[in-house]
Amino acid sequence: MINFEKELEAILADDPLGLLEVKPKASAVMNADARLIASFEEINAFVEEYGREPAKSQVVNERRLFSRLKGLRENPVKAAALAEFDRFNLLPRPPEPKTVESIDDVLDDVLGLLGDNEFDDEEANSIFMFTHTPEAANVPEYIAKRRRCAEFEQFEPLFKQVHTGLATKKKKMVAFTSDKQIAPNTFFILQGSLVYVATVGEWEKRKHHNDARLYCIYENGTESHVLLRSLAGSLWKDENGGYQVVDVDQMELFDESTRVTAEDEATGIIYILRSLSNDPQIKSIKDLYKIGYSTQPVQERIKNAAQDPTYLMADVVIITEFETFNLNLQKLELLLHRFFAESCLNFDIFDGTGKRHSPREWFIVPLPIIEAAIHLLISGEIVNYRYDGQAGEIVGR
Repeated sequence: MINFEKELEAILADDPLGLLEVKPKASAVMNADARLIASFEEINAFVEEYGREPAKSQVVNERRLFSRLKGLRENPVKAAALAEFDRFNLLPRPPEPKTVESIDDVLDDVLGLLGDNEFDDEEANSIFMFTHTPEAANVPEYIAKRRRCAEFEQFEPLFKQVHTGLATKKKKMVAFTSDKQIAPNTFFILQGSLVYVATVGEWEKRKHHNDARLYCIYENGTESHVLLRSLAGSLWKDENGGYQVVDVDQMELFDESTRVTAEDEATGIIYILRSLSNDPQIKSIKDLYKIGYSTQPVQERIKNAAQDPTYLMADVVIITEFETFNLNLQKLELLLHRFFAESCLNFDIFDGTGKRHSPREWFIVPLPIIEAAIHLLISGEIVNYRYDGQAGEIVGR
């Protein structure tokens, strides 16, 4: 009588192709993308600095890392993928591969042919599940992609001025340390290239924090509408160090002893507005902006714009605001108006009673040029420059 058990043992013992050899699963690290590793390294950096895991803190950054670590711990695939990078044993370890020592081990544990005939639905369908591919990261609703800047010729002279300033040491690089450094008309060095922040949009409430949409131009001729905190994050993570480019005369702004304090007097706001008029003559004018000042919130100042000839008898939208301290705002505004005098709007408008008005605070000048002039005005350097309306740029005197 044939001894089936011995025959089976003989067959299994003769395995020239190694088909029954159980090998440990290949590390899933090879499948972990750079973003997954980088996000975990932020957690490692926190533990290394503070000597503890991130907690459910009221500090936004720490709470974010706490939530990220919690998610990784609950995802065995990602935890396995990051095992090689887990320097502080923060993640659960994958189970050790089972040792196969007998036929029973092969049939029971490897092939899964023996045991209960009733299978859990998840186990029964496990062959259809991807176990070595990290789950897709949450995709934001809006991704700021760079695209060609159609009006780059307006910004190119600004980049040239920055390079010239750095070469002549009239400008200097300072380390990026705070997102408060990101403001309209500021330059940064990101991954070795210049980035110009042309405008900063209104702050909006997002899932976990407030943020603002920027309009950025890059010296390679592209543009994007990236979020302020996204740009800040990129500058912080820059391997070469993120920097802001400032005039040497502005270096005192980065000295703690000269920063604005509670004792400094807030003198008002210089603002830039754009008209929402439906008048065909006004709508057809490109780069038409109002430059003014206010000692009260600008939103309050413009609430009756549609009945005020100063605002062209139409509603307006606030583009940018600049808060000033310890300055004579009226004199500054007058100086700014003289700076752009040759580009002042020459237009008459009639109020509700039929009386004619000639508003003198509206200028036909590209927005980046106006913002650059305001910064020169606040720093006191505007006396060394003039606006060339024909060339559409600010030039030295």
